[in-house]
Amino acid sequence: MAFRMLKSAALTMSLMSMANAAISISKTGTTVTVNGISYYVGIDAVATIQSKPSTADLVPLTVMKSSEKSFTAASFKSLVANYTAFDDVFNPGFLEAVHLVGSTNSSSLSTVCHEYGTQKFTSGSHNQVPPGPYFLTPNTGELFKAYRLYSDVQDAFTEGTIENSDGTFSVLSASIPGVQSSTIGVPSRLYYTKTAEKPLAGVRLGVKDIYDIAGIKTSNGNRAYYELYPPANVTGPAVQSLIDAGAIIVGKMKTSQFANGESPTADWVDYHCPFNARGDGYQSPSSSSAGPGAGIGAYDWLDLGIGSDTGGSIRNPSQVNGCFGNRPSHGMVSLDNVMPLSPTLDTAGFLTRDPILWHEAAKVLYGNNITSNFTEFPKRILTSGFPENATTEAESVLLDFLAKLETFLNSTSTTALDMGALWNETTPSGANSSSIDDFLSLVYPTLITQQQYSLLAEPFYADYAAANDGARPFIDPVPLSRWAWGQNNISADATKQAIYNKTIFMDWFAAEVVPSSPISCSESLFLYPGTLAETSYRNEYTGLPEVPSGWSVSRVSNFAEVPDMVFPIGQAAYNSTISLQTEYLPVAIDIIARKGCDGMIFELAERLLEEGILVIPKAGSVMY
Repeated sequence: MAFRMLKSAALTMSLMSMANAAISISKTGTTVTVNGISYYVGIDAVATIQSKPSTADLVPLTVMKSSEKSFTAASFKSLVANYTAFDDVFNPGFLEAVHLVGSTNSSSLSTVCHEYGTQKFTSGSHNQVPPGPYFLTPNTGELFKAYRLYSDVQDAFTEGTIENSDGTFSVLSASIPGVQSSTIGVPSRLYYTKTAEKPLAGVRLGVKDIYDIAGIKTSNGNRAYYELYPPANVTGPAVQSLIDAGAIIVGKMKTSQFANGESPTADWVDYHCPFNARGDGYQSPSSSSAGPGAGIGAYDWLDLGIGSDTGGSIRNPSQVNGCFGNRPSHGMVSLDNVMPLSPTLDTAGFLTRDPILWHEAAKVLYGNNITSNFTEFPKRILTSGFPENATTEAESVLLDFLAKLETFLNSTSTTALDMGALWNETTPSGANSSSIDDFLSLVYPTLITQQQYSLLAEPFYADYAAANDGARPFIDPVPLSRWAWGQNNISADATKQAIYNKTIFMDWFAAEVVPSSPISCSESLFLYPGTLAETSYRNEYTGLPEVPSGWSVSRVSNFAEVPDMVFPIGQAAYNSTISLQTEYLPVAIDIIARKGCDGMIFELAERLLEEGILVIPKAGSVMY
């Protein structure tokens, strides 16, 4: 076992008084390596055990728990095997010292201790200490949690975080090698046991950097904003509910600026766009929840990301990064202490590789709004954008999934829906005979530009000017051009008209496409392709920013306030112009149901996983 102290202590020094040069010094943790793997050791001890004094500052130690009356060499080996298989933080170097809890009798362990390099074996009754790897200070007997350090090589995070004893958070004061990469610390999975009260115990959570976390600054993807405002003094209720359920926040994750849609290279100016791990590694991660999408697609040590979706900001990154993601029914959870783009459209949702965790997290975040208001799944399927016959590998994946879904649902009807034609046949009276394209074309850009300008841009400009002699902060081209369009090209009362048009469409869609059902919640499931393994290279330049006007099927959930959930269903090959080899990109489908039927779609994902129709994707360049 190799153990090395990299930093005896990270110290924070601040001048408290220029007059007398009083200095405040506080420890913020220690960075060490065990068997060549880097770890962070915090400053708050979790327990104290009996220990003999030693010249060593820290000793790697494993707490083992066993209910066996006699703890044998076989028991020892079994726990080591289990810990190694289950936990990425544990490694054999932590067997330098072992503290056994629970078993009252341990004998004949000298041989196995020698085999694993265990120099110190103790036992005690500290049942409150979870099993797993720790660091022991021999002179005090204090135990400290071990946080394995990972380099954020995909550039998905803005900062690593660690929770303080008072429930606030601090930026992780640790750094390991990685080109322009943040360092993220994750605690041992062995410390946590899920319960009814803590269904997310130990789940590693990344938070999009538009959510306030107490003690941490929020950037919203803008450097001037980050520098201007102090750390948040409260954690928003959406994130706090996840913490209360046991989730572990490991860092804040990148967003395109002010959650506007940006393309890598061309539009990301203040911060560098995260890297999508799928395929050749140089495809766009999409936006605005680019950080959560890239991180979930790349890192098997990250379980869950919370993002936001106003016009596709969870769905699009979920599709191209190969993960599950949801835009929920609008209004499912409070968005207090979250940066607004358009409160009329803003929602909070998840990105993850695991549909079971997806559902569990949704039950926590949405509370009683996730209901079991169905006894069976809808049997009627509506599709948009599906080919009649497959001409590509990706289309084959799409149609194969549809066929399996039809069989699973015992579907009585699958119909290709021409929404424009249906609108023309059943045009609501409030639409004044307008086509669906004309009626909805300016709804989205009107709402996001006018609402975000008044709620965010105006106060930000004023605060920045007051602190900087009247200067204006830098704004990326996309939000800047959108705000300018909203102020200069449409009337001040355009928001009222946009909300009116949106409401007309919402009522029409509920009546004509997804009527209510007392049996299946939603009479229909509406499906459209999320991505068919299309390339979007990040080294290609694009044109000037454009106003996000127009109508497409992906706008349905924005305006109808219905759930829209992304299922990764496979991957397809392409010839990369980067690697000059055959690579693979995700194929994904979006499923829409009636407003309030979110729970039914989450349950559908779990059932399809059980049937083998869905498969949990791997992190990395290939999904399966």
